[in-house]
Amino acid sequence: MSTDSIEKLYKNFGILADAKDKLVQHEKEYLEILTAVKGSPKEKRLASQFIARFFKHFPKLADQAIDAHLDLCEDEDMAIRKQAIKDLPSLCKDNKEHTARIADILAQLLQAEDSSELSVVHNSIMSLMKSDPKGTLSGFFSQIINGDDGTRERCIKFLATKLKAIGHDVITKEPEDLLIGECKKVLQDVTADEFHSIMEILAWTRLGSTVTGQQELVDITIEQAELSVPFKHTNVEQWNRLVQCIKHALPFFSSQIDSSKFVSYICVQVLPHLSLMTSPDGRDIQLELIKLLAELTVFCGNIEKPEDKVQQLYNTLITYMPLPPATEITDVPKLQFSHVECLMYAFHKLCKQTPEFLIKDPEQLKEFRLRLQYFARGIQGYIKKLREAISGKTEEELKSEENQLKVVALKTTNNINTLIKDLFHSPPSFKSIIHLSWKTPCNDKK
Repeated sequence: MSTDSIEKLYKNFGILADAKDKLVQHEKEYLEILTAVKGSPKEKRLASQFIARFFKHFPKLADQAIDAHLDLCEDEDMAIRKQAIKDLPSLCKDNKEHTARIADILAQLLQAEDSSELSVVHNSIMSLMKSDPKGTLSGFFSQIINGDDGTRERCIKFLATKLKAIGHDVITKEPEDLLIGECKKVLQDVTADEFHSIMEILAWTRLGSTVTGQQELVDITIEQAELSVPFKHTNVEQWNRLVQCIKHALPFFSSQIDSSKFVSYICVQVLPHLSLMTSPDGRDIQLELIKLLAELTVFCGNIEKPEDKVQQLYNTLITYMPLPPATEITDVPKLQFSHVECLMYAFHKLCKQTPEFLIKDPEQLKEFRLRLQYFARGIQGYIKKLREAISGKTEEELKSEENQLKVVALKTTNNINTLIKDLFHSPPSFKSIIHLSWKTPCNDKK
């Protein structure tokens, strides 16, 4: 380390610090500070602080100063990198026109592998975001749209996890407008993980809290789901995309925003292939899908040709509801209560739009009643056993996993029982209101 070089740095610092309103006359001293980024470790650390300290007074040297500071951010010595990254936001303190470029640099530095260095990067971005949110977001999206995949992924993840902490006090209307607009651009070409994160960001914005905004979010999910494309049960990516889109849309359906497009697509395109759908990881994706369908029908508006959709629902439902055997048998068939609850709920809901469906064919109605009657008999004994199993249990005991399963099973069977009574009416009735067993009543919007 050259003592003379250190002394020179301090001397130049002194000159600039004392110059006050005549700082612009000392461009030579500032340039000498910029060259110190090529010096010893101590020179570099001092240069990082001094460059930022006097940056605003030499606008003509701004690009040169940023480039010099960037050299320090890429230094092989981590301590120097961390110092330089920490000082980066200071370059924008009084020079907002440089925020986007500095944010772009910090976005690239999210690739840092060391956790302590990454923590400094996070802190610098948060600091920059609080001082100039619009400029910071502009720089960030420059990397998201034009950067490499690794940087893009980390930038999106950072925004999805940190925006809530930054809050709406900082992200006011103007930066939020930019955020929404840029997120929509990103959605034109996204991976499944990116879509999830971008939708979380958009839901956090004002779009998530107004009816028009929520409709916009639902429209985005419909577009992403590609509902105009025929469904292929062998296309795992298409399946995952559909499920992901529905899950992001569900919180926004209400009496003012209906789910009919998703409901129609599932009934016409997916249900005919339901029995063929399997998951390599062993998940019951058939049940996953019909659970989503049941939730979607809660706020399903008028659908085109409802009888076609109801027919598909009916066809699927009766595959889970056996006819009574011709002769007495001792083996009771395995009844899939969860599947029946979902499909019967959806069927019950949509039949309101075509109440004549069950009564137009007397033979079909007769057979359906036999299925309902047989299923009702099978369910009664199960309900009795479940009630006995949880009867007398304390509130604490009911929290155990085993008892929770029994509580949900009882809700499931009671729901089916209520729906069967409605459907068994002459003519069938569609008046009963139930809460789906896996949902709590407070989760349902009024």
